[in-house]
Amino acid sequence: MKRLVLTITVTAALLSAAPAAADWSVPVGSNVVADQVIPGGGYPVPAGATRPDAGTCRAGLYNSNRSESWIAVRPGTESLVGTSKLFFENFSTFYDFHLGAYAITNGTVTGASQVQGYDCVSTGTQAMPPSWTKGNRGRDLEPNNNQTSLSFGHVEDKQWVAVNHFPGTAYQDHVYAMWTTFNGAAGNGKIRLAVSRDRGQTFSKAITLTPPGTTTPATTYVYPSVGSDGSLYVAFVGGFDTTNKNRTGHVYVTKSVDDGVTFGPFVEAATPSENPFGFLPNTNFRDGIIENFVRQSDVPRACT
Repeated sequence: MKRLVLTITVTAALLSAAPAAADWSVPVGSNVVADQVIPGGGYPVPAGATRPDAGTCRAGLYNSNRSESWIAVRPGTESLVGTSKLFFENFSTFYDFHLGAYAITNGTVTGASQVQGYDCVSTGTQAMPPSWTKGNRGRDLEPNNNQTSLSFGHVEDKQWVAVNHFPGTAYQDHVYAMWTTFNGAAGNGKIRLAVSRDRGQTFSKAITLTPPGTTTPATTYVYPSVGSDGSLYVAFVGGFDTTNKNRTGHVYVTKSVDDGVTFGPFVEAATPSENPFGFLPNTNFRDGIIENFVRQSDVPRACT
């Protein structure tokens, strides 16, 4: 079961840019493995079952797969933070995952942990799932009918949030939540957007972005990003070549200058393929998302 909720109250407490440092031309040496074994709380799956049972959450190890990872660098430094899905013990077959966080400083992993407050151990509750949801007054951004990706029904997925933290811009402190709603096994996806204008306390009614027909099927992997002028950029992948074994997709980018009310043309930025091996070499990180996206200075860039 997947549940789309806003899990933070935004206070605009963001990393500030540090003094300029040396560029990345200096070799960083050997690769560093970030997928350390992480202790936490999760739900085991009984033998022969297809899902975990409520009330069975316990302490254990997240020593299985990672997927759909994301990474960011603090401007002017070699400090990075990342997130990924964490799979509990050997139960990744049932997509039994929580969220993991990683800190990397000057090429060394200085922290790896399960994100607290959304698991049974740190919250002290067996609620399934427990939640530290505070934004939008604890309400889902979109009604959830309890279907799953395995049933090919109505599913909210690939959600992401961006914040306008640029002082003096027209939409400062506005929060943009985006996700894809899938309906059916054919990958019919709709890109959805909800905007908060009070730092995450409440959100507008979700709307659907309507991309050109050439971007279908399976519009997904949605990334909002805010520019220094307050413009909202959106990147997503669509137009999958389903006849290709490695699933070639097309990255599209669009822009809104009026707080997500209207959007400009959808521009194709790249045509990458999914990792044919499924895993990144020598790690437990699975290849789950084709692209990441960030807006730097005045140039939108897609990283594939």
